[in-house]
Amino acid sequence: MDRAKIKPTGVERKLGEEEIIVSKTDTSGRITYVNQTLLKISDFTEEDLIGQQHSIVRHPDMPRSVFKLLWETVESGQEIFAYVVNLTKFGDHYWVFAHVTPTFGSDGSIIGYHSNRRAPTPKGVESAQALYQVLLEEERRHADRRKGMLSATELLQSMLADKQKEYDEFILSL
Repeated sequence: MDRAKIKPTGVERKLGEEEIIVSKTDTSGRITYVNQTLLKISDFTEEDLIGQQHSIVRHPDMPRSVFKLLWETVESGQEIFAYVVNLTKFGDHYWVFAHVTPTFGSDGSIIGYHSNRRAPTPKGVESAQALYQVLLEEERRHADRRKGMLSATELLQSMLADKQKEYDEFILSL
């Protein structure tokens, strides 16, 4: 499955209040487990997803800087909460409120990651969209994608410092 060929349609799908999306990855971000809720909302099959990088569902309107923060956090052994917009197999999108945690082996080392995603609040999505638009503009201002991501990451950290909040505290306040 070539994610680059999936073009956003602008059609939003909604996760039901009682629904929970679950996925697991190995330490490199390759999907090792998906539940039926993820398959239903995304139109992907288990065969499409298992073994693929989790970024296969990343919507182009999702700032790379937010994923940089997410991965740095879970790789350090901490959990993180985030609003995320994902892309379906056919280009529709859906918002989730994600809780991502490392999975630890019996020796205490990280052996993978586990994510539970629920329906977000409309206010949270609205706030996340406004923030993500600012971060995306900063990312796209740079010809070099990596420099853009790093610059947007610095901008996000500066915004959090101005609010005197850690990222999770900020996200949970939306």
